[in-house]
Amino acid sequence: MKQQANLIRAGQVIEHDGRRWTVLKQQIITPGKGGAFIQVEMRDLKTGNKTNERWRTADSVERLMTEDREYLYSYTDGESLVLMDPETFEQTMIPVDLLGDQAPFLQDNMTINVHLVEGDPVGVELPPQVTLEIIEADPVVKGQTASSSYKPAKLSNGAKTMVPPFIEAGERIVVRTEDGSYVERAKD
Repeated sequence: MKQQANLIRAGQVIEHDGRRWTVLKQQIITPGKGGAFIQVEMRDLKTGNKTNERWRTADSVERLMTEDREYLYSYTDGESLVLMDPETFEQTMIPVDLLGDQAPFLQDNMTINVHLVEGDPVGVELPPQVTLEIIEADPVVKGQTASSSYKPAKLSNGAKTMVPPFIEAGERIVVRTEDGSYVERAKD
């Protein structure tokens, strides 16, 4: 399906130069002189190579329609994730690379959404938030105001994030999978 280049968004799959690409980032740039254009960072689905491409906002690109299917994460086998279809109980393997920066937030038996183009996996979407335990947190520095100060903390998955001063090691917190940022204390 053809669409205007200014409608390209991260996560979409497009066809360009006879190859399929998944869009990682997009930015519309309006220079002081001349027409606006869109800068797109994308990854080749077959080779995994990244590239940047520019289009004028009026240009059209071929967008491929994706089908979304839910799977349960079982385990990681080398460079592949082993997923189970909750309806048929069949196992499917997809490359770990599709997770990108969200890989540390993958947990056992987590329900994940896999984007497919003609049966081939092209992207993975984790739940928006996960609950993790803090294993290490810096002490509070006296004199800091509680409203705007955050301190570094290490999570049980090895990732680091910034948390409010009242959070201490051993507590469970809710974290955004998109960027690893603190949301709130866990309510369990």
